[in-house]
Parts: sequence; structure tokens; C-alpha cells
Amino acid sequence: MKIIKFGGKSLENGKGISQTIKIIQRNYQQNTNLAIVVSARGKATDELLHLIALAKKGEDFSAEWADFQTKQNHLSLISLQKYFDEVETLLSGIKLLEECSDKTQDRILAYGEIISVNYLTAQLEKNGIAAKAIDAGDLFLTNDEFGNAAVNFAISEAKTQAYFNSLEPHILPIVTGFIAKNSHGERTTLGRNGSNYSASLLANFLNADLLENYTHVDGIFTGNPDEIHEAIKIEQLSYADAAELAQFGANILHAKTIEPLQQKNIALKILNTFGDDAQTGTLISANPEDKTVRALASLKNKALIHFKGKGLLGKVGVDGRIFKAFQNNNISVGMISQGSSERGIAMVVSEDQAEKAVKSLKQEFKEDIEKGDVDEIFAEKGLGVLAIIGLNLNLFDKPYRSLVRNQITPKLFNNTITGNTICLLLTEKELNKAIQVIHGELFDQPKKVHIAVIGHGLVGKTLIEQILVQRKSILEEKNIDLRIFAIANSQKVLLAVNGVQENWEELKKKIPQNTDIQKHIISFAQQNALENLIMIDNTASENVAKSYALFAENGFDIVSSNKIANTLPYSDYQKFRKILRRNNKKYYYETNVGAGLPLIDTIKLLHLSGENITRIKGVFSGSLSYLFNHYSIENKTFEEVVLEAKEKGYTEPDPREDLSGNDVARKLLILARELKIPSEFEDVQIQNLIPEALKSLPKEEFFERMHEMNPIYQQEKDALQDNEVLRYVGDLQWDNENQTSSLEVKLVKASQASALGQIKGADSIFEIYTESYGDQPLVIQGAGAGAKVTARGVFGDVLRISEILD
Repeated sequence: MKIIKFGGKSLENGKGISQTIKIIQRNYQQNTNLAIVVSARGKATDELLHLIALAKKGEDFSAEWADFQTKQNHLSLISLQKYFDEVETLLSGIKLLEECSDKTQDRILAYGEIISVNYLTAQLEKNGIAAKAIDAGDLFLTNDEFGNAAVNFAISEAKTQAYFNSLEPHILPIVTGFIAKNSHGERTTLGRNGSNYSASLLANFLNADLLENYTHVDGIFTGNPDEIHEAIKIEQLSYADAAELAQFGANILHAKTIEPLQQKNIALKILNTFGDDAQTGTLISANPEDKTVRALASLKNKALIHFKGKGLLGKVGVDGRIFKAFQNNNISVGMISQGSSERGIAMVVSEDQAEKAVKSLKQEFKEDIEKGDVDEIFAEKGLGVLAIIGLNLNLFDKPYRSLVRNQITPKLFNNTITGNTICLLLTEKELNKAIQVIHGELFDQPKKVHIAVIGHGLVGKTLIEQILVQRKSILEEKNIDLRIFAIANSQKVLLAVNGVQENWEELKKKIPQNTDIQKHIISFAQQNALENLIMIDNTASENVAKSYALFAENGFDIVSSNKIANTLPYSDYQKFRKILRRNNKKYYYETNVGAGLPLIDTIKLLHLSGENITRIKGVFSGSLSYLFNHYSIENKTFEEVVLEAKEKGYTEPDPREDLSGNDVARKLLILARELKIPSEFEDVQIQNLIPEALKSLPKEEFFERMHEMNPIYQQEKDALQDNEVLRYVGDLQWDNENQTSSLEVKLVKASQASALGQIKGADSIFEIYTESYGDQPLVIQGAGAGAKVTARGVFGDVLRISEILD
């Protein structure tokens, strides 16, 4: 025998009811030994609950009531008026008294299923099927616990078998789900989603071979598809794993559905009413082919009851008193946490029972509170439980590290006795993000990395283009999915949950201006539970640099080509690094010195390996490298070469920003701090290349008078020997023994045969002297300026962080 159950969406007007009739017709033709169980149609149960709520407040419910009748009456082949009249009478009584007992609520909710079974029966009879509407109240006997009644198995089984034995063989039984009756003939219900339980009871009592549950989804997934777009359908499940999923809120399974099926080894198949004939669904049985199925489920609206008492240390029976108080008040506990002593206990309950739980404990421990033995009893609300089903604790290390990286810290951690279900108690704010993070780890999904780019000038725009072009190959080669979810400047921010596309510039033009860009980005990431966050700063903004701490504290790793954060006062520099350590966040800034050259990372590795770096000398500025490489050997004035460098994009719009030497000084300071030399910007001796008279002029006037610099640098040029060139260098010297340092930025003469003298174009060069290398420096040389190489360096830092996320 086969039992087929249809959910509310399968019975909705339109395609739902049409598909349901087709499925029943197909099965009826293949197997007359069949029974159908139905839920209320559409959202009838929720709508009836809403009507009850309105009536309890004494509010007018006529519009909602008319809408309910219209939907339930749609294309009905029979009159449903008597049921509508009975419900309206009950609702009117509630409105008059402004109260509704659980018993009356069960009477009203039952009409959802009664209307549904009669509506469907008439439709099937029209299609040539001899169907019979059956009230499950004539089959299932329960206790008097209205709203969540317990079924008397022995009596219900006997009644069910007797009833079905009396039916003619060609009759197709259409049975109500969810509802039953007690010994007084009063209406009861089996709890929310109880129609699934009704179907499994019927399958048990009739010794069915199979129960098929038709819903609006393709089966049971590794997570809720509404929350996890990458959720995977599970082909087969064991009874035990299915029961765990049901217990933790899988909404297509009732928590008590599995036990009656497991008792008689009846398989359950979850199918989609709207799927094709070839669908496989999810099969639940005693012996699934895959024994290592994993899935996530969650329960929201939970509260943590805190019970603390210093005076309870060593006292016997405290736990017993707590659970006695809860039992007397019908309060169910989901999780528990307790230290080795009984000084503090925490228990998870439903949020709607939290206040009652606190009150019951305060009553039970009234004398202990007065004596001072109990310090605190309070409820912490807004929590949720995440269950990881099918995972042993020894395999939880990687998912847990990912939670920590995303600043998600469970309040409680619980491993079940069976050892294959791990439960985490989290704030509801963290719950959705935790689901995304853990699902990605468990099922080897591409690692989603969400990137916010601040600053989309030449470097920023180039970086965005590089990421969009390379995204597909990185996904294929590294299993890393780079998503730029935010692109911002000082006035606007473009936001996209699934990442921007090539048309981002066009879209950004259309959005309004924003204030407080940084907080807007953080808020968006939190609201959408985005994981693995990286903020990239491609600006020269002090305001953005000072917001790094805020980003780190809100779960962002940071990549920056902006040098300001690394050149702030040393106290601020140290404070930010403490914030990074405290929040377990990374900060990469390879492009701060040398654009895309691997300089900072090399210095870090040498320093950490114990190598004593004694000196770092080189041409730090690609702009000034170009300037003096050309000026030293070409028959041009200083002014001509500066203008040429500006025209080619090597200098800032105002060349004085390069000629001042401040940029080289900042780079030198950054390297000094990498060596743990506690230096300030003021410690750097800078040879400013701009004459005093030209330093503070407006930019236009500076260009008009720039020729005044020609004789100054012609004199420097004339003083060169035949084999010499001019180079503007940074020079850091460190005496580790005496703990003294020298930081200089200056114009020097260099032999054309030396490493400094041989660089071309806008290349940078860095000579790193160490105790081990002696007089033979480690030389790093290459392009030291340009949007492409800088962007590529930033991109490299992003990839390094992305790979660390594993």
C-alpha cells in the first residue's frame, strides 16, 4: 500500500491543485491500494490564525474573512458555506469575549483541513475517481492537550484498520492531516506541520510499503534553499538523520514523523508536486546507500536562561530543582551548559517561554535569592540554534576556524550522544552568516570572498577590471569565488549582494550620493550575512585610513595601497595592530613600497627568520626614478623632464607632491617600522627638491615659475663625473647592537656601473644589507610605478588573504 501526502502549496489554487489531481490520477491508475492525506489549502492555517488574532483584539476582520472565503471557494464544485458559517460563528464569539482558548482555536484551525479534503474529493470525483472524504478525527484518538495532542496508538490503529476494512476496494480515501479528536469527541490538533505526522501514522496503522510526501521543493537539501542558494539535494537519508533534521526545524518534516515509519520500516520519499516525472526526490529509509550524509538545520526564536549562584557551590540537587520547576510549568529545555560545579548553569528554551522560565526559577529559588546564594536569573533573547547533522566532532576543526575568521563565536557548543550532530547556539544576527560559512566548508563549495573596493581612480578601476577578468579562472583553479559587493568613493557606494558586473560604472552613475560610506558598507555586509570580507583601500584618504579599525572590528581583512595608516603616529600604528590581533584580521599592504614588487613580504620573512637587516637603500619612487634616469643622461632642462613625467602619468597632478620627498620618506618609515624600529615621520631627514620660494605657490603659478629650478639641478648635473648619474634615494641604516637608526631621503651621485646607476625608465630598486649577506646586498628591482603593476600587487594581496581563508 502507498500513502501520498500533499502539502498546502500543492493544494493552492491554479497550478498546485491541477498538478495534485494529475499525480493522484496517475497513481490511482497504477495502484488502487492507495490513500491520500491532505493539509489545509494554501496558507489557510496561517490565515485562520491571523483571523483569530484579530478577533481576540476585538478588531474588525470582515475584509480578511471575505478574502479567505474567496480563495477557498475558488472553482469549488461543492458548497462550503456550512463550514464558513461555523467558523464565522466561532470568530464572532471570540471577538465578543476578546479571548480564545486552545480548545476553540483547534476547532477553528481544523476547518482548514476539512474544507481542503472536501474540495479535493469533489474535484477527483469530477475526474472519474471514486474518492471519499475522511475526517481523521474518526480515526485518531488523542489526549486533551489542545494544540499539540498526543495520539493513543493502540486505539487509533484499531479504529483506522476497522474503518479502512469497511471501505469498498475501489474507493480512494482522502484523509485530513493535522486534526484528530479526544475521547469526548472534541477537536484536537497534532501541532504545526502535523499533517506529515498524520500521514506517517496512517502509513504505520495500515502497514504501508511507502509514504510519498509531495511538497513545493525537490527533496531534502543540505540546507534551507531559501537561505543557501548553493544547497545540494540529498538523494538518500537514514531515519536517524531525518529525525535530527525534523527536530531542528526542517519545515517539510514534522518532528514526530519519522518514528512511526521507522517502527515498521516504511520508506518515506520527499517529492516536488511541480517536478517532472523523472524526479528522484529524497528517499528516507533504514539503509541509505550513502552513510555519511551531512546537512544543516536551524531553529530561531530561542533564549538562553542564565542561572548563577556562588552560594550553590557543592550543594546537591540544584539541577533537580531547576528541572522540577520547568516540568511543573511545561517548559522544554533544548540545550544545557554547566561548569564542573553547580555555580552556573545555562539552558536553552523557546523565546516565548523565556519569561515563564525565569519566573519559575525565581519562585523555586526564592529563599536562596534572599540568602544571597543565587546571584542572577535572567533570559538572553534573540538567539538561534544551528545543527550540523552527520558531522563528527573530530572533523569540526576547519568549519570552526572559518567561524572564528568571520568573527562568529558560539555562545554554547553541544555534541550529541550519538556523536554525529553538533549544535551551536548563536545570536540570530550571526545565525544566517554561520550557515553560509559552515555550508561552504562542509560541502567543498567555492569559497565566497566578498570584496569592498574604496577608491576607483586609475589604480582602483584597473584592479576592478583585473578581478572581473580573472574571476572565472580563479574559481576554476583555486575554488575561490571573488565577489566585489561594494565599489565606493567619497560620495557614492554601489552595492550588489552577488557581486558587480562589467557595467558597474554605468550603474554607479545612477545611484544617489551617500554619507558615511564606511558604515554603509559594513551595514550592508551584516544585513546580507556576507562572509569572508576584504576591504581594499585604493585612496590617499586619511579618513579612509582611520576607518581601518572599524572595518577590522566588523570582520573585514584589509588590503591597502594607501600608505597613511602605516605612517600615522607610532602609538596609533601600534594600537591598530593590537586591534588586528584581537579580531584575528589580516592587513596586507605590499604596494605601499615598490608598487607590485615583493619587498615588504621579503623584509618580513628575513626579519622573522632572525636575519639582522642593517641597511635598506634604494630608489623608492618610480616617479623620481623616471625623472633622474632621464635627466642624468639627456640634454633637457629639469623643467622639461618634470613636465614629460607628468604628461606620462608618472607624477601627481602637482609634481611637488613627488619632488618634496615626503612620499619616499613615508615609504622609508614603513620599512623602518617593519624592522620594529619605533620611528616617527619627523625622524626622517628629507632633502626637499623644491626651492623654498616655490613650495607654497598655487599650482598654476608653480608651473609658470618651475624654470627657476633649472639652474639648481643643472649645477648638480654639471658636477657629475663621466660615469656618474643622479639618483634620489631612501637610505635606512640600523645598528641593532646600539639600537640606533638613521633614516635619510636625499639626492646622491651613483656610478653607472652600480645597481643604482643601471636602473631604467620608472624602475625602483632596493638594496637590502644583512649580517649574513655582508657587503653583497639582496637586490629587488622592477617597475616601481604605474596603475597596472600597483593594481596587480593589490590583487596579489587579495589572493593571499583568500587562500589563507582555507
